[in-house]
Order: sequence, then structure tokens, then C-alpha cells
Amino acid sequence: MTTLLAVENLRTGFDTREGFLRAVDGVDFDIAQRGTLGVVGESGCGKSVTALSVMRLIDRPGRIAEDSRILFEGRDLAGLEESELERIRGNDISMIFQEPMTSLNPVFTVGDQIAEAVQLHQNVGPRNAMDRAVEMMQLVGIPSPAQRVQDYPHQMSGGMRQRVMIAMALSCNPKLLIADEPTTALDVTVQAQILELMKELRERLGMAILLITHDLGVIAEMVDEVVVMYAGRVVERGPVADVFASPQHPYTESLLASIPLLGMRYSTPLKAIRGVVPSPLEWPVGCRFAPRCDYAFDRCITEDPPLLPVPPQESACWLCESGRRVPQTARVVA
Repeated sequence: MTTLLAVENLRTGFDTREGFLRAVDGVDFDIAQRGTLGVVGESGCGKSVTALSVMRLIDRPGRIAEDSRILFEGRDLAGLEESELERIRGNDISMIFQEPMTSLNPVFTVGDQIAEAVQLHQNVGPRNAMDRAVEMMQLVGIPSPAQRVQDYPHQMSGGMRQRVMIAMALSCNPKLLIADEPTTALDVTVQAQILELMKELRERLGMAILLITHDLGVIAEMVDEVVVMYAGRVVERGPVADVFASPQHPYTESLLASIPLLGMRYSTPLKAIRGVVPSPLEWPVGCRFAPRCDYAFDRCITEDPPLLPVPPQESACWLCESGRRVPQTARVVA
């Protein structure tokens, strides 16, 4: 299948008083047309910075390294002028942000905000743009859309605001939708509705999805391929079923082992990952997970492993140098 987005050696950092903070440090992945890719990892691993880098929404003091490549349909977004990017953002690539209440403007109606995006990219008049806003609100399941376009964000529930964000993102029929923690602020029942809506719209509109989340259950439900990030790097990637059934990197194994199982006794302790994520100002010399890893040996401390092929996956772990390893954790996510 044709590659829609290819990210190569993405390095994004921030200038601070303490030094240069390397938030994303050499990330590679690609998404096929109509494909779905999930990026998963704990807070602070660089997931959201990766998504914002793809959209070229990193503001100073942040910057993307010159040798980073973000190829969208063969064009390197990392080298485009802002005027060219404005024609791509919201049109060919759209993004759903984590918290809709802070992403929507409180002083404009939701209809005006959707219509503005349509007018900007589709070259239509105000009446046609508002008709498109009503159409999109109906598409995402908002009842009485002709009336609700006149509502302000504070007049809607969290789930409805997130539906508005999805309507706005899809109003110009993008080829790629980036969803950054789209269900984090929602309760479980609304989360399920939003995920089901995204799956249905992906099938109907034929777009690709890049899903950023820390929730392994959401990843299992939504995507075909998964990238596991830790400390600004990709530590494992591959088909989601294979990664969850037989994780090849100890960090992925630890993430899966930390999930509570249905039927667990209250007296059974959850398996936590010991230690904390290292500071991006001072990444370890060797494997960045080594200080927290139960399998670490001398080489892990001194040499940083590349992504090693363990078909159908890749794993940045020296234990995979001779081929696939047998993880100790059982499959916990269906």
C-alpha cells in the first residue's frame, strides 16, 4: 500500500536555562494511505511533541532539527514555508486535540468555528460553509445540528465538544487525521462512543489515522500498527496483535504487565515499572530503559541499541540481537 506519511529521524527539542531538552530524539515511522497507526507510551515520552512536529506546530523555544524529514505524499513538511503549510493544515492533515474546551474558542459559536475552517480551505461563501458545518455535525452524531450550530462551547457536554472537534477536523475531508489523546477527558461510556465514531468515519471517508494515547486498550481497539515510545525514542513497532501477544521490548512487556486483569483479587498487587523516566536534559548513554529494566546487562548500560528486526516487529533491545525473545508476560489485551 502507498505510504502517505513517512517520518524519518525526527528530532525535536526545546532551549531551556538548563540546556537543550531533547523531547523527541530520532523517531521513525510511516503510515499507509487509509492506514491506522497508534503511538503509545507513558506521560513525558514524546508522543504529543511528535504529533505537533508532524503538523509543524512547535513554537519557540522549541525547534525541529534540520536533518529531520516529515514526508507527506512525498513533500517534506519540515522544509516548507509557513504559507505552504497553511494550505495543508486543516485541509490535507487535521488534528483533534486532547482537551476540546481549551481548543474551541469560547466567544464564537461552534458552527462559526467549523464554518471558518471550511471557508479558509474550500473557497466557499459563508452560507455554504454553515451548511457544511450543519452537515458535519449531523455526520458526527450531534442531535438537532441546525439548532446546535448556534451553541457556544460551554453549552455542550465534554462528549459533544469532542464531536464538534471531530466535525471541524473532518470538514475539509483530510487524508490524515491526527488524534492526540482524543478521549482522555471523557468518561468511559462517552469514550467508547467517540472511538466507535472515529472507526466508522475512517471507513466511510477513507482517511488515515495517527492516534496518540497512553491507553493500551484504545490502541488495541483502534489501530493496525503500533509504535511504542520511551524517553523520546521508538523502542518497538509492529502489527498491534503481534506486539500485544508477544512484546519484544522489556518496556512494552512491562506496560502490558501493569494492566489490571478482569477477575484479579483485590489483594493481588499491580505490577508497576520501578523507577522514573530519565530527564531529557541528560538521557542515559546506553539503553534509556536500562535503569528500570529487569533484564539489563553490562552492554545495555554502555551501548544504545538500534531497532533490531524480529519479524513482524522491530525492537530496540540487545536481547533481540539473535532473534525473537520469549516474554514472561501473558497476553492481556485482546
